[in-house]
Amino acid sequence: MKKNMGTADRGIRVILAAVFAYLYFSGTVTGTVSYVLLAFAAVFVLTSLVSFCPLYPLLGINTCKTK
Repeated sequence: MKKNMGTADRGIRVILAAVFAYLYFSGTVTGTVSYVLLAFAAVFVLTSLVSFCPLYPLLGINTCKTK
């Protein structure tokens, strides 16, 4: 897997994952929506850790500055 995510993109995803996790664990969001948000949070953290988003190549996006 070739890196295709830049630092800003990774940071935004981690922040969104933290917000989604907070909404889930605080009970602010309940039901099916809470599980969807938790799944998104997990995907955002995972893609941030590996610096690769599987949707980016399909859409032709690359936010990573290094070649």
